[in-house]
Amino acid sequence: MIMIIIFLMVITTLNFIIASLITLINKKSICDSQKSSPFECGFNPMTYKRLPFSIHFFLIAVIFLIFDIEIIIILPMILTLKSSQLSNWLMTSTIFILILILGLYHEWINGMLNWTK
Repeated sequence: MIMIIIFLMVITTLNFIIASLITLINKKSICDSQKSSPFECGFNPMTYKRLPFSIHFFLIAVIFLIFDIEIIIILPMILTLKSSQLSNWLMTSTIFILILILGLYHEWINGMLNWTK
């Protein structure tokens, strides 16, 4: 039992010595302020966080995402045509496309599709 305790103490001491040597010899111990600061897409992260943001760009991005999701939902409709009843498929797809057209009309009326403001 004493041999195991002595063996564990020797291993712990060796681990401590090796870890201390690694931290002393480490090249990266010299800190560079530019390298230690976070990199955020080329912008300085220490500037004012609330810079003005183009709401028009945001609306266009949201509309793009909505139409992407609509396409993802419409594409499987073609595959389900073979395995479903024609009347149920036609009613479901007509209602869905009607909702899409009404949403597009609403965006058009509110001027969200004007690209040059």
